[in-house]
Amino acid sequence: MPMLRANKRVAIAQLRTWSPTPRAFSSTEAQRAIAATFSLDEVESARRYCANLVRKYDSPAFTFQTFLPPSSLDAYISLRAFNIDIARVADATSSATVGTLRMQFWRDTITKSLSGTPPKEPIAILLAVAADALQARSNCTTRWSKSWFHRIIDTRAAHLSNPPFPSLEAVETYAENTYSTLLYLNLQSLGLASLTADHLASHIGKATGITTLLRGLPLIAFPPPPNKHNPSALNPQLEAHRQGAVLLPLDIMASTGVVEEQVFREGAGAPGLRDAVFEVATRANDHLITAREMLKNVRAGADVGHEFEHQGDAERADYAQVESGTQKQLQEIDRGFGVLMQAVSTQMWLDRLQKVDFNVFDESLRTTDWRLPWKAYWVHKRRRL
Repeated sequence: MPMLRANKRVAIAQLRTWSPTPRAFSSTEAQRAIAATFSLDEVESARRYCANLVRKYDSPAFTFQTFLPPSSLDAYISLRAFNIDIARVADATSSATVGTLRMQFWRDTITKSLSGTPPKEPIAILLAVAADALQARSNCTTRWSKSWFHRIIDTRAAHLSNPPFPSLEAVETYAENTYSTLLYLNLQSLGLASLTADHLASHIGKATGITTLLRGLPLIAFPPPPNKHNPSALNPQLEAHRQGAVLLPLDIMASTGVVEEQVFREGAGAPGLRDAVFEVATRANDHLITAREMLKNVRAGADVGHEFEHQGDAERADYAQVESGTQKQLQEIDRGFGVLMQAVSTQMWLDRLQKVDFNVFDESLRTTDWRLPWKAYWVHKRRRL
């Protein structure tokens, strides 16, 4: 036990003292390409902006960057910052129309950033830096898939007004098109084109997306009042935009007897609410169990157990087929393991939800779990999700 406590202190100390110090680009050509458009000071400012955004709004992701290669940090941070920005569009804009315009801005920005001509926007600049560096590291054999960026944007745009999910399967589709796709881009930034790693990321992303929906349920059902210092707060369109919604799947709400109006009146005490949350959380947990079973099977030299439903997508047309249980398959998973660690924070939150008997309104669920750095360290060290 003393040795375990000592190791724990070392793990936490290593994570607390780490800071995202800017690394040199892996190619002088990439540096020259960016320098032709932006100064090094502008690039460094973009780095700080993105890092601060991730630290503030996605602290688990900020922790997990410790376990990624230094050469991929710009890509990781810019992708996470991009995800935060588009996820906050619904809350940061005065109407659905303005939100739609913001999403179109991001469609155009992604096209420009991936072509090396980003607008003077911090996230766009760092995305362009990372895209250039990725191509330089891979001798132009690997680049980000623009269609994956647009899939995330289009899915977020379709949910700006918080439309109801007809079924739990619809929630899974939403999670696949947002959180899983973000993980695919993270893996791509490592120069990794692996069906096995993407398959694991698909399940982990679905679990994360479903869990994020549950985490946000109280805030979407009871949105905070508008900022009275903002003139747009007086806009009646804004008030309509901020009306609460209970974003649980309609089929689950029907089977557990949850009525939206009762949630608005009674909050956590609404009949059937905990049962509904349990059903949705169980699906997220099932995806994490599946990912762990897949990893166990591969390490045992066996097949992962089921086919990857997206392996025939156009974005994976050039992926090489790797025989199950081979050393190469294990190496691919090992290279992408830092990205797959999103499963750690997702599982920890689900465990906390279970401890409060699936009361999604419990205030303890709004806090950051102080154990995450220590847990992440040991998961990465042992390579077990």
